[in-house]
Amino acid sequence: MHIALKVRNRLLTAAVLGLLLSSAPVPAHAASKEIIELQTQVQQLLDMVQRLQSTIDGRFGVLQHLVEQTADNSNQLSAAVTDMQKKLNAQNDAGNGKLDTVSGQVQSLNDSVDELKSRIAKLDKSVQDLQTQLQNIQTPPTTSVPAGNPPPPGDAGASGGQTPPPASPGGGAASGQAPPLAETFQSGVRDYNAAHYDIAQGEFQDVIHYYPLDDLAGTAQFYIGEIAYRTQNYSDAIKAYNAVLEGFPGSPKAPAAQLRKGFALLQMNKKEAGVHELRLLIQRHPQTPEAEQARKKLNGMGVRINAPR
Repeated sequence: MHIALKVRNRLLTAAVLGLLLSSAPVPAHAASKEIIELQTQVQQLLDMVQRLQSTIDGRFGVLQHLVEQTADNSNQLSAAVTDMQKKLNAQNDAGNGKLDTVSGQVQSLNDSVDELKSRIAKLDKSVQDLQTQLQNIQTPPTTSVPAGNPPPPGDAGASGGQTPPPASPGGGAASGQAPPLAETFQSGVRDYNAAHYDIAQGEFQDVIHYYPLDDLAGTAQFYIGEIAYRTQNYSDAIKAYNAVLEGFPGSPKAPAAQLRKGFALLQMNKKEAGVHELRLLIQRHPQTPEAEQARKKLNGMGVRINAPR
């Protein structure tokens, strides 16, 4: 564009110079063939200037149109980026809620699998005990009965005519016993999944009360915290999670309890304490799925995973 303007200026200068020469008064006898040729060349230069001007105007119009089109495209792209950012933010917020739900379902499934394994092991032991008892029954101690004097039907000797009840496999009385551990825990899980939270909480508390040293007691304590979390009672949920972390530090539910404790603190707008719990979880259990969830949560909040020093 700049070069074209320079060429045009030079041609205009030459044309003006030619016009001045052609319009200057000269004697009639001084007219010659050279002057006529000069005038012809000046006319050609003027024609070239006009054509160049027309070309420059056309190209300038095309360039202006391209600039306007580029500006429109830029505005459309900016609007599309803004709309995409809004959609991503909305999806991120929805994804956090779904992540909490899926996490609870996965934890429930893992607990059911662990409890099923425990029941299988106990059933195997019960089968072995029954086999031992059957062998003892099949080989009872021999008792001498006088010949010709068989005991009358229904007579049990000194027992008063009543057969003593068989001993229970556990060796204890049938009444006054604690509820069965596996059945009580599994029933609590079923009621929890069915949102029967009051019933489930009572069953989990029975597990903790009657079997405080069993591994399932820590899991039951975690579920009590989950019930409080689902009912948005975050303060009681934090207390229950603390009971898991302090009373059952070796429980497989310890990482999940710390994760949910951090989430509960965030729900209570205690951001600093919640971030601290999530960072502590990543530090203590870096390879667990709960630590991965904590990283995603901190990244979504725009918070550094490692605390600044």
